[in-house]
Amino acid sequence: MSQVIKASGVSRSFGNVKAVDGVDFRVESGSIIGLIGPNGAGKTTLLRALLGLTRYRGDIDVLGYSPLRQRAQVMEQVCFIADTAVLPRWMRVAQLLDYVAGVHPRFDREHAQALLADTDVALTRHVGNLSKGMVVQLHLALVMAIDARLLILDEPTLGLDILFRKRFFEQILADYHHSERTIIISTHQVEEVENILTDVMFMDRGKLLLQQSMADIAGQYVELHALGENVHKARGIPHLGQRVIPSGVAFIYRGIQPDLLAPLGELRTPTVADLFVAILTGEGTDG
Repeated sequence: MSQVIKASGVSRSFGNVKAVDGVDFRVESGSIIGLIGPNGAGKTTLLRALLGLTRYRGDIDVLGYSPLRQRAQVMEQVCFIADTAVLPRWMRVAQLLDYVAGVHPRFDREHAQALLADTDVALTRHVGNLSKGMVVQLHLALVMAIDARLLILDEPTLGLDILFRKRFFEQILADYHHSERTIIISTHQVEEVENILTDVMFMDRGKLLLQQSMADIAGQYVELHALGENVHKARGIPHLGQRVIPSGVAFIYRGIQPDLLAPLGELRTPTVADLFVAILTGEGTDG
């Protein structure tokens, strides 16, 4: 499996604030990566660096190109959706399709129209008259119709209702299975994308806390739901974090054999959100 992105020692500061602080990571072709972190973690700055939209220190290779020195070549094979779709409001949808077809050699107009056929976005409507959800659907159709190897999504469904968000990620997944795309998704709606991710990256205060495959998470981390007197016993075992649940406490452990924990309660694989909180807060006793 080839590497789509190679990043080493990537840093970006704004005054005295280190938005990205010495980040190293690799992205394999065909991955769907969830980039998870609180506001101000540096996620958007890192994604902008991958796109050549901000300067940085360190080395970044995207599909064999430098985002800063060879941005035109990078953007031929990379598509980007931000939290706010900026599309010309005065154009009709059909005119916008004409425009993209004229400026991007890898755009498939028929594919875009097929994607829009499953929405309420009519070709005759002006972009300015579309709801926010419809604009996101239009933007997605434009991006999905471009034969790009890498798709970067930065809070793409921010402000949308649950129905639009569900449809959005369903379309992402459907297109992924019919192409050879690699996808990076930065989102606060972790629960909505967890089932489609192959890998996760955790960031906080500019640093990369974790990069791991979902399969490795299932093999290395375990969550125990302990009740009654078993809570005290579970707390005595080194753990990453804990949270209160009805009638007991949930503990997350790393590298502990499940057989040792099974007598103390129900075992599960921790969710991405719960694992992130455990790693970020460090409220456990795992040294």
